[in-house]
Formats: sequence, C-alpha cells, structure tokens
Amino acid sequence: MAPTEQAGGQSCRFAFVMITTLFFMWGFVHNLDPILIPHLRKAFSLTMLQSALVDSAVFIAYFVMALPAGLLIRKAGYKNAMLCGLGLFAFGALLFVPAAQTQRYAFFLGALFIIACGLTVLETAANPYITLLGPAEKATQRLNLAQSFNGLAATLAPIVGARVILAGGSSEEQLQAMSDSARQAALAAEAASVKAPYICIALVIMAIALVFYFLKLPAAGAGAGERAQGAPGNGAILRALQRPSIRRAVLAQFFYVGAQVCVFSFFILYAVKSAGITQVQAADYLGWGCGAAFVVGRFAGTWLMRFFTPARLLLAYALASMALSVVAMVSGGLASLGAVIGIAFFMSIMFPTIFSLGIRNAGADTEMGSSLIIMAIVGGAVLPLLFGFISDATQNLQYGYAAPLLCFMVIAWFARAELKEARAAATITSTGSVEACLN
Repeated sequence: MAPTEQAGGQSCRFAFVMITTLFFMWGFVHNLDPILIPHLRKAFSLTMLQSALVDSAVFIAYFVMALPAGLLIRKAGYKNAMLCGLGLFAFGALLFVPAAQTQRYAFFLGALFIIACGLTVLETAANPYITLLGPAEKATQRLNLAQSFNGLAATLAPIVGARVILAGGSSEEQLQAMSDSARQAALAAEAASVKAPYICIALVIMAIALVFYFLKLPAAGAGAGERAQGAPGNGAILRALQRPSIRRAVLAQFFYVGAQVCVFSFFILYAVKSAGITQVQAADYLGWGCGAAFVVGRFAGTWLMRFFTPARLLLAYALASMALSVVAMVSGGLASLGAVIGIAFFMSIMFPTIFSLGIRNAGADTEMGSSLIIMAIVGGAVLPLLFGFISDATQNLQYGYAAPLLCFMVIAWFARAELKEARAAATITSTGSVEACLN
C-alpha cells in the first residue's frame, strides 16, 4: 500500500515539506564553510593545507557517524533519528560561542565536527525517506526536487555569510601595519564575529526539532517497518556491499563530495587569485553565480529526467564538468569564474542521482546501503587536502582543480557502469518476454 493511501496525500505532502526544510538547513550550514575557510585562515594565519582542515573536520564526521546513524534508524525509526540529528546540529552550533571565546582553531574544528555528526544522522535518514515516500519509479526525481532546496541554501548562505562574517574585518595590509597587541585584538574580534550567526542557526534548528517532535510522519512505503526490525551489524553491512550498485555508489559518492567541497570551499580564494576581486565580491559570485547555477541545475535536472534516464544525464553532466575543470586550471579573469559556475551547474544532480541509483531496488539493504553511501561523504575530508597540497606544491591555486577533474572521471565511470547494467537488465527482460510469448 502506498504512503498516500496509508496516511493521506495531505499528510505525505506536509511530511515532504518538513523533510525538505532539513535539506535546506544542512545545505545552508555546509555552504557557510567557504566563508569560514578564508575567515579562519586570516584569523589564525593558516596555510592552504591547514585551512582545508575545516572540511576535514566536517566530513570525517560522516565517516564516523554514518553506520551508527543507519543502526539508529533500524532501532529507533526515521523520526527519532531525525530528532537526534537535529539535537546534535543545534548543540554543535552553540559550541561556536565557547570556541570564539577561547580563540582556539582546534575548538572551532571540534564544533564543526559535532554539527557534522548531526548532519550525518539527518542525511542518512532523510535521503532514503524521501525516496521511499512515494512511487518507486519517481524516487530519483523526488530526491532531486528535495535536494533543489539544498541548492537554494547554497545560493543564500555565501551571500548572507559574507556580510555577517567577512564584511568589516581588517585587510591583510591593515593587520600588518598594526602593533602586535592591536593585531591580536583585531584577530580576536574577527574570530568572535561567528558567534551571532551560529546562535541564530541553533535557535532555528531547535524550532524545527520542536515541530518534528509533534509531527506524525507517514510510513515510508511497504516493508519499511520490517526493515527497521532487521538485525543490524557486520552481516548487514557485508550483505549491502554485495550489491554492485551500492559498491559503485559508495565510490562515486566519495569522489563527488570531494569534488563539490573543493569547488565550493576554495571558490573565494580561487576567485580572488584568478579574477583579482575582493573576498566579498567573490562571495557574491559564489552565491549568485555558483549557488544559483547549482539550484537551477537541480530543477533543470529534475525536469530533464522526464526525457533522459538518470544515469545517461549523470554521464553527460560528468563529462561537461571534466571539460570545465580543465578550463578552470588554465584560464583567468571572468572566464575562470564562468568555468567554475558551469561546474556548479553540472554538479547539481550528482549527489541525489548517485544516491538513488545506489539504493535502487535495495530492499532490506536500503538503510545500510544508505549509511554506506553517506559514509562515503568522507571524500569531502580527503580530496580538499589533495587540492590544498597541489596548490601549495605548485604555488598555483588553479592547478588544484586537478583534484575535481579526477573526481568527475570516477563519476563518469559510475554513470557508464549504471547504463550498462540497465541495458543488460532490459535485454534480459525483453528476452524473457519473447520466450514467454513463444511458450
């Protein structure tokens, strides 16, 4: 029995809206990281490699928490898992206050890690829940639609964050001209400027958690309750990994998230270097350019999937991203910014499409497969370090785009493999139909 028949279409629509708010909120806080990186880099005099630890702190949490999140869903259900994720999210945001008070970079990394633990639980629960909340044949479109609001957050967060966090700070020239005590006071003030926005985020998350506490979520498709009762553990993990689609999706998601983090997190530093603009101007390009391209790409991709299979569209987008990565490495000025904005457009459908193709027809392995794919988000901790290493080694930040280029090559391989498997399945089905007719 479909969820709309179980709980009514209105109940499912409201549940979809509330789950979509989670996509927006984790997208918003993730897309503040590109603002934090140049901000903390200046406040703590960090190298490119050290500043990349912001991403490492965030995405290592996905590796640590993804499997526990999957087990939590099995034990406590989707709703309780989401409430747990929201609680960790709000707690981590509040930890920015003592981190700013102590002015220790490691404390900021710790707060980001706690936030990311909460986001891991939310994503592990919300992504499969959206795919199960309706007809299976529209699961990829449904997930892309929900993820479109994640893209909307990618547009708004840099614009808002730049004006709240980056604007008003002292320039490098001004800092160099100050005495040691004045410079220390100025950097302390910059470190403290993150307190207010993260307190606001914590309050919003608490309000959403309150709504979820009283919200009755409809059952996520037939058999969801049975899956939740399944025995967790190593056996479930190994069984899920026996599915080729899940194995491929884990690898592809590792490299996709690495590519996305490289592109968005280093955009401000990249734009300042390649186009010679200010950090606030670069943040506007990140929001109105990359963020807008990302959200338009999500909506456009959702529409295009009415005419093209998700795997075919994913392959075309991966090839386009590979070409634009090369342009980003060798061009300058507005051409370099245009190339990166183009990458943002073509990256837009990758996460939800890889995710939905990976757990398609996974049955009892859906939750554990979801956990493994979310676990692969740790690529966001690894690939930015490669980006930073290449940039430091070559003394050219643009050459760091060799890292996203590698990532898009892996995604193209994944899409091609999914296409081949779909063709093979279609051939077997058509052969079986012919044999049935002959018999």
